[in-house]
Amino acid sequence: MNTHHDPARPAAAQHASHDENTLAAIRDQILRGIALNREPGYHFAGNFLDLSYDHVGTDYTALSVDVAPHCRAADGQLSLSGFAILVDLAMAGAVRAGLDPKTRLATVTMNLQFTGVPATGRLHARGGMHGFIEGAAGRQGVSTVAVRNDAGLVCNGSATFMVLKPPKGVELHPVPHRRRGENPAPDIPGGRLRPDEKKVLAVADLSLAHVRARGGTFIQHFWGVEAKHAPGAAQATVKNGPHIGNRVGHVQGGILLGLAAETAVAALTPHWQLTALSAWYISPGEGRSLRIRSKVVHHGRLVAVVRTEVTGKGRDGGRRKVFELMTTHACRAE
Repeated sequence: MNTHHDPARPAAAQHASHDENTLAAIRDQILRGIALNREPGYHFAGNFLDLSYDHVGTDYTALSVDVAPHCRAADGQLSLSGFAILVDLAMAGAVRAGLDPKTRLATVTMNLQFTGVPATGRLHARGGMHGFIEGAAGRQGVSTVAVRNDAGLVCNGSATFMVLKPPKGVELHPVPHRRRGENPAPDIPGGRLRPDEKKVLAVADLSLAHVRARGGTFIQHFWGVEAKHAPGAAQATVKNGPHIGNRVGHVQGGILLGLAAETAVAALTPHWQLTALSAWYISPGEGRSLRIRSKVVHHGRLVAVVRTEVTGKGRDGGRRKVFELMTTHACRAE
């Protein structure tokens, strides 16, 4: 993916064209996502992105999203977290299409190969189900995805998803398959927000204030990471919350992947672009915060490889591995 956020660049150089009208529209989109999220079965992240379920069936699943200001990174592309949510839901939707619509799925592995075509305009993700792994004690579905826009193929990918029971005391609902133009935001009676909704809006307002004061893009501060670069490495700490949570309160799998990938990108200079990734989901992304650490394990003339680890605090108080990611990067052509 032809993207890079360089935290070392001055704010003026990173400033995006978020004027006051655009910032107001982004805040409206936050409120729209909150209102839509009151229908159970989905999560705030998908509602905020405004994903469109264009087709859902056992033959294939098709989702699309418009790369608009609320989810656009500094380079004009869909943010890495937004892109990862798109492919995650397209592939999970393909598995869930043949199951009970309420089924809970947990991402186990994911692999993505980027072509270098920028993730701009309207992105179409087509997911396909390829059955369950034979001989496994748990039901683990295998699916693939292809993401395209008007410029061509942006990405190919594959993933596996484990069928799980809902956590104790949690009732799951079918994922609403809203299509573009068919999902007007419902009114929030009296404009009164619930505690979790207030938390989402508070994070959004802090991000909007940051953009006003220092420039940059909204999504970088709302869903992004402020990774600290060091020679051959990068690290970041991400606060958990309902703005990045899934249906059971854990960090949504696509956002987790996007945050880790952004940190991996920050471990290298802007001369490198992300070309492929392989991810392993090890334990739930829960707790007050997650720690992300990236290390360059190979730095050649044309290809670099970065290993990224995400940890959280376990119930015993110690660090627990949540997620591991290997990324490949290509040196940009001059």
